Amino acid sequence: MPLDASIETLANMQSEGKIRLIGLSNVTKEHIERARKIAPIVSVQNRYSFADREWDYVVDYCESNGIAFIPWFPLGAGTVAGRLLEKIAKARRAKPIQVALAWLLKRSPVTIPIPGTSSIAHLEENVQAASLLLTDDEYLELTGIAQLAS
Repeated sequence: MPLDASIETLANMQSEGKIRLIGLSNVTKEHIERARKIAPIVSVQNRYSFADREWDYVVDYCESNGIAFIPWFPLGAGTVAGRLLEKIAKARRAKPIQVALAWLLKRSPVTIPIPGTSSIAHLEENVQAASLLLTDDEYLELTGIAQLAS
């Protein structure tokens, strides 16, 4: 189904009171712009992590337009990136996922990570990531890993 037709259907459902808000998933900036001509868009959900930044420009667009960005697969790393996460996590006495989530939270104020969890302990670890404030050097080191990984 074409994007415009999908958004028009959602907009109709919204006007009928069947849905409240509209979000998009796995989209480009151009998709968001087209959709916004039809209906307000409140969130975008794309694959994104400190090491997988194909959608950097979408995060920037969302931030400049007040649209929530919901990254999925926030630990997408690879060998080199994984080692850097481990190094920073060990130095900070944290878990690698906490460091990865802290990077996402520092990346943009519109970012709302959705890490998966299989237990209360993992949920608590994920929540603790919000209080892990990366230094500017740590943030830049993690940010730079995307160029090495590609």
